[in-house]
Amino acid sequence: MTLEERCVFKLLTCLTTQHDLRLVLVASAVCLAGCFTTFRLYSRMRGARGVVRAAWLLLTGLVAGSSVWATHFIAMVAFTPGLKTGYSPTGTLLSLMIAALFMASGFAVASAQRSTTNDFAGGVLIGLGVAAMHYMGMSAFVTQGQLVWEHATVGMSAVLGVGGATAALLLAGTARTIRRQAVGGGMLCLGIVMLHFTGMSAITIVPDASLTVPDQLLSGGMLTLAVGSITSMIILGGLGAVAIESQTSRSALERIRRLANAAYEGLVVVQSGRINDANAAFCDLVGAPLAELVGRPLFGEILTFDEADPSREDVRREGRLRPLVGGREIPVEVFSRLMDDGARVETSGLTVLAVRDLRERRAAEEKIRYLAEHDGLTGLLNRNSLQMRLAAAIDRVEASGESLAVICIDLDHFKEANDQHGHLAGDALLVETARRLQSAVQAPSFAARLGGDEFIVVQIAGGDQPAVAAELAGRLIEMLAAPVPFDGQELAMGSSLGVSLYPDDGRTAEALMANADMALYRAKESGRGVYRFFKREMDDTIRERRNLARDLRQGIADNELIVHYQPLARAADGEVCGFEALVRWKHPTRGMIPPLDFIPVAEENGLIEALGDWVLRRACADAAAWEKPLRIAVNLSPIQLHNPALPTLVHEVLITTGLSPSRLELEITESALFKDYQRALDNLRRLKALGVRIAMDDFGTGFSSLSTLQSFPFDKIKIDKSFVENIHRHDRATAIVRAVLGLGRSLEIPVVAEGVETEEQILFLRGEDCAELQGYAIGRPAPVDALTMWTTAGDPGAIAPKSKTRRSA
Repeated sequence: MTLEERCVFKLLTCLTTQHDLRLVLVASAVCLAGCFTTFRLYSRMRGARGVVRAAWLLLTGLVAGSSVWATHFIAMVAFTPGLKTGYSPTGTLLSLMIAALFMASGFAVASAQRSTTNDFAGGVLIGLGVAAMHYMGMSAFVTQGQLVWEHATVGMSAVLGVGGATAALLLAGTARTIRRQAVGGGMLCLGIVMLHFTGMSAITIVPDASLTVPDQLLSGGMLTLAVGSITSMIILGGLGAVAIESQTSRSALERIRRLANAAYEGLVVVQSGRINDANAAFCDLVGAPLAELVGRPLFGEILTFDEADPSREDVRREGRLRPLVGGREIPVEVFSRLMDDGARVETSGLTVLAVRDLRERRAAEEKIRYLAEHDGLTGLLNRNSLQMRLAAAIDRVEASGESLAVICIDLDHFKEANDQHGHLAGDALLVETARRLQSAVQAPSFAARLGGDEFIVVQIAGGDQPAVAAELAGRLIEMLAAPVPFDGQELAMGSSLGVSLYPDDGRTAEALMANADMALYRAKESGRGVYRFFKREMDDTIRERRNLARDLRQGIADNELIVHYQPLARAADGEVCGFEALVRWKHPTRGMIPPLDFIPVAEENGLIEALGDWVLRRACADAAAWEKPLRIAVNLSPIQLHNPALPTLVHEVLITTGLSPSRLELEITESALFKDYQRALDNLRRLKALGVRIAMDDFGTGFSSLSTLQSFPFDKIKIDKSFVENIHRHDRATAIVRAVLGLGRSLEIPVVAEGVETEEQILFLRGEDCAELQGYAIGRPAPVDALTMWTTAGDPGAIAPKSKTRRSA
């Protein structure tokens, strides 16, 4: 018979013939309850720190030691060798201390670091502790005989104890679940029981009548009572501590869960790649309750990343979350951190992931990107995007051999609609223009808005140019000619187009756009509502006008402009009664530039308002310095007339210069009124309220509507020089002049005749009761320094009629 077979035979014989099996079952139950409680305490110890950890460790060692101790001595009471027995109190208590010390040490080593080595070392200490307690307890056993030990069986019992303890720690792991705690407790219990009964089978009692059992030794009954009481209290105390701590943990966990559920971000706890726990936000993202998620694989099935190793600590990465029930993948941002679960954090396998829904942020980023590349009102590409897209289109046609045309579009009636009906009407025109342009072009062609009422269409086509571009330009003009409904009425709409072709008119985006703009300028000059292709010969002309506009803008800033004054005289006696301010430009290199050359440039380039304001200030300042209180007449451009700030500006100029309002006379043309009739009349009434005089200039050349004279009480009417210079030359002109003078007398509005150049004209006008005269027969425009003969108080300022005709220079 082998050693193993002999040990098993002796174990079974000892257990069945020398033990009370009822007490053996009691000992086993005590051992199992104690070991289970031990692993419950062990799981709490692993999640604690500092003093709390030490307290849990002490309680774990005490419960484990007392369980082993109780198992041993209850099993010893079940041992019936047929002789009188007793137990030494000293050895009994010492065995309890040894058991508690070894148990605490073993569990401390096992929980120091999450590794197999620590579990194995802890299991060895616990197994040796069980063996040490057993054989120290056996030393307290006293009977009427000699104990003979079989050392091989003793060694076998120690191996069984160490093996059971080691297996218990390895199988229990972190002992976080009841199942793991039960497995660990059951394995440790099996090791303890196997060690005890194998150790008991290693002894043989040789009766010796000379030996006695002292009466002061503990009897079996007393020992059973003591062991049972002490062990029960310790085990119940341990279970009570676990219950209290569990309740506290549950309360804390519930508070944490409420906080986690209140979080905007999804929170999920992952262990070994599977979902351990999650908050309400994560469940909502996935579209499933927590009970359905626990235990499911997270990575790959629900959450995917572009990178591997998604559980690295403190790493931010983006991925996609796939809802369990339908729905599109959700872009998410994930932050991960290893969860602190006690002493062995680095290998616990618990990871907390914060999952942030990126849909709103992506939508906001997309909107920002869209607004950066598109016009906010029309949705077309903006200027910056146009440059990039046009450059890319040039690269494309170079490679593909397609044709490319740049069409610059300007709305003909946009400003009128904006001024007459307000900005909402202007916006409606722009939006409708964009819609029509988008419907007219198809990818890869595209449309863009440069700003204001300027648009660009880039045509990429396979046909021959310029035929393809001409066809599209004609279609665009036709589409943009249809009126736009707005607020119960139809707004007039039209467009002018300029076209440049690649590569004939430019090989870069800048050149193509500049040349298309020049062609647009020529289309506007042609009467609007047409398209024009860029021609090389127009380049120099347009460039010259643009250079002139640039110089004019600088000239206004550098005070290159000067004001000349042309006298006005009373027809009755020839006395000078005022002057008209006429602007001149003395260019530093071109010399004196006449108004007919630079005034249209100022109007085209938005400089006329700044120019008019400057003339008004200069003329008022000069007139305020004259000794005689002569009137000063200043022309207003249509843009100035419709500016709501005009009355405020005039008031501020009068205060600044100190000129009396009655000396200022503002001249307007009748045609300027009809751009926005009501606004113009409102401004004129406010100017009249300041005391300023209002004159209608060039009467007879515009609409000459009598309703205008009825709507507003003008202080003066000026007959255009085209009629005056033909007095006695053409009967119709003479009749018109006579009729206007009669109209003025009837309405009691003084009439001024412009362009008077001969004595014959003076005598005719005086005979027809004309109020004032202006022209070369009275005086030529001159700088302010040349006016002293009329503006000085001692000079009568009369003009002698001259018989010689004076022609304009």
